Formats: sequence, structure tokens, C-alpha cells
Amino acid sequence: MSSLLAAIKNIIKNPVTDLITYSKGNNRANNMGSALETYIKDVFCHSFHKTNPEKDDLYSQTFSYIGNLNNPPDIIIKNSDAVEIKKIESISSALALNSSYPKDVLHSHDPRITHSCQSCEETPWKQKDVLYTVGISPKGTQKLKIIWFVYGNCYAANQETYKRMSDKITNGINEISDIELSQTKELAKVKKIDPLGITDLRVRGMWHIENPLKVFKDIAPVDEKSQFTLHALMLEEKYNSFEKKDREALEKIQNENFVIKNVSIKSPNNPAKLLKARLISYVQ
Repeated sequence: MSSLLAAIKNIIKNPVTDLITYSKGNNRANNMGSALETYIKDVFCHSFHKTNPEKDDLYSQTFSYIGNLNNPPDIIIKNSDAVEIKKIESISSALALNSSYPKDVLHSHDPRITHSCQSCEETPWKQKDVLYTVGISPKGTQKLKIIWFVYGNCYAANQETYKRMSDKITNGINEISDIELSQTKELAKVKKIDPLGITDLRVRGMWHIENPLKVFKDIAPVDEKSQFTLHALMLEEKYNSFEKKDREALEKIQNENFVIKNVSIKSPNNPAKLLKARLISYVQ
């Protein structure tokens, strides 16, 4: 079974910073966003230098679901994590999550995922850990400068935090008199705005969250002079849940640019509480 630890080992052994050149060589992508997705799939499948049919076969063996912008998540690793891939152009840019609020975990009853996603595995699943994967490619370049992996429970509060706020907005709109509302998965939809009754108003959330470079700058400072930087952050219990062979393979890496550290991070649900975590870093 694939895992983040195996993927990190693959990146260290196969660092690729010019993603457009890499993906064009595989006829898989012609922009940085889709090129990053192709590369992330390949690091989880160890499918570098494979033909497209060979890649498709490895993708099918490794992933139980592959989504897209309108059908999240981007990837589900079989019997393992849900992966969301985001590409930004600046270390100060926020992540655009569109109508989906940040997730500590992915629930199978989430109304924003498809039935195909909900039923993608032989054994029905109820929730999956969410792995946010953020690639930073400076504007005007084709280079992957930084890649950040961070698990949702290190980064996002529980869903009630976000749902409570969106419900307040929806309830506030519902209390407005003399408007006609229709059922929607968005915050609200107001019908017949104009005298002819031909104009509707959709009220939808556009969620943003600060990128992990800014959120975790105290434990993983950015070295802008480096050619390539990788950081991965997870709770200690998550690190210990990976297969022993994957942990040992990573811990045996002899490279002065690579380190695994014990760190403490603020709980996304209560900043007064510190959580034990592992930070994996590779800086060239």
C-alpha cells in the first residue's frame, strides 16, 4: 500500500522541479496545476519514466478514486488518505478552497463528494484523513520551488466550526422578509429578484485558508535561497500508524539535507493545547 512516507522517499530519489518539461514528456499536462497533479500521482505510485498505459495501471492499483476540480478530493489512496492538491504562485498566497470549507478529515456523508467517491472502496468507509499537498511555483516560472504536505487535523478545525458560521449566514438570509428562497447546497438562492421574476441570486461561500508556509513558519522557516524545499507535517500518532517498513526506510536515509524532527503545534481547535507532531524536511 502506498503512503506519504513512501512518496517522500520517492521525491528525494527523484526530485523534479521543472514540472512542465516532466509532464510534457509523459503527454499528461500542459499547465503547472495539472503538471503538479501528475507528479504527485507519480510519487505515490512510483511511476516515473513509465508509459501512459503503465501509469494508468499503477494509478488503478494505488488509488481507489481520482477526482478533479468539481469532484473532490483529487485522489484517494486505497484504504488510506484523501489527498487535496493545491498550486500557488507565492509564499504569501492563500489556498482557494472555493465552496468547500477546510477539512480536518473527510466524511463519507459530505454532500460535496459524489456517490462514486463514497462507494470507491470494497469496504465502505466513514471518514478518511485529509492530506493537503501544496506546490509553490513562483509566477512566471515553470519550477516547483516548494512542496508542503500537511494533514488536515494539524491545519483545520473540526467541521462544526465552519458549518456553524455558514449556517448562521444561511439562517440570517432565511429571516429576511419578502424574498423567495429555493433549496440549494450553497449558502442560499434567492428567486425572482426583479419585477419580471427572471433573475435569481446565488449566495455561495468562497473559502480561503492561509498556506502552510505561513501557518507553520516558526517550525519550518522558508529558505528562499534553496533550490527545492519539501516539508511534511503530521501528528505523532499518524506517523506511528504508517507501516514499520516505510518508517524505517525513511529513517535510514543518509542525506545531510534530510531531517525528521519532533515538534509541537497548536491544536486547530484550541490554540492553548499543544499537539505532538513530526516534521519531515528536505532542503536542497
